[in-house]
Amino acid sequence: MNLPVRQEPSQQLQQQQHRARHSSEPERPAVEARKRRPHKQRGPRWLPGLVLVMPSLILIGVFVYGFLGWNVRVSFTNWRGLSPKYHFVGLDNYANLLKDERFRADIRNLIIFTVVFVAGALLLGFLMAMLLDRGVRGEGFLRGVFLFPMAISFIATAIVWRWLLDNGSGNDTAGINKLLADVGLGFLRSDWHKSNSVWAIAAVALPAGWALSGYVMALFLAGMRGVNETLRESARMDGASETQIFWYVVRPALRPVTFSAMLIMIHISLKTFDLLYALDQGNLRIDTPSLYMWFTTFDGGFYDRGATIATVLLLGVALVVGPYVWYSLRTERR
Repeated sequence: MNLPVRQEPSQQLQQQQHRARHSSEPERPAVEARKRRPHKQRGPRWLPGLVLVMPSLILIGVFVYGFLGWNVRVSFTNWRGLSPKYHFVGLDNYANLLKDERFRADIRNLIIFTVVFVAGALLLGFLMAMLLDRGVRGEGFLRGVFLFPMAISFIATAIVWRWLLDNGSGNDTAGINKLLADVGLGFLRSDWHKSNSVWAIAAVALPAGWALSGYVMALFLAGMRGVNETLRESARMDGASETQIFWYVVRPALRPVTFSAMLIMIHISLKTFDLLYALDQGNLRIDTPSLYMWFTTFDGGFYDRGATIATVLLLGVALVVGPYVWYSLRTERR
């Protein structure tokens, strides 16, 4: 009778390790293959991003573009009074609006306001940017001072400038007229926005340009600081003066900034309402389409005409913003 040979514990351990090693070797390539195998993604890659922004897209679609579409629809109806009327009248509202003398006067005021506002903001912002680009002392403090008007709402700006543009005379003189009288320049006294001149609306552009000049300054300063200092040093080594350096080196780099700032200012001027309303509401000398839209809609109850004016302003803003967006996309592609 053959009895099994008794093995030592060390021999048993070696045999178990040997069997385990040989049994796991065939499985190792399969495990490594599974590790190298890319994880199968569930759904397209753009789906998580779409889910993330979907609430914002829905809100914008309803409360922005939905209401814009509803406003355009109202402009083709004869809705007057509180009871909604959606009887289609075609382009009659637009034809009547073009015949409206007040609307034509408002368009003229808007053009004057836009020209003075844009030119003043660009000029003042450019001069402030030039001052800071020279490396003056206290640049951080001055930058904050220049940007501070932009942080103030147009309502607060209008309240302050309503006192500054006061047209009182004699003992009632205040604001800028008082300052001119104190320095011996009383002959420059003006009624400002309350004068009978067609240029009365230009006085309203002063507070608007003052409020946005800091924003324009920031744009110009960023453009100036974006010019490579090596180009300036090379021009100086070639004997160019600071004026020539600015004209031939810095100025070409500021063209995109100037274009962007000008379009942004025009866009703001077209939809400016709160500044004009708080400065002197009801003054037809400074009346603009935005004010006319407000009064004819909510005071007169002519919702069809108000929607028509709003649609015309929307088209004006689109004509201004459209080229800006096209230019920005074209620049990014380059």
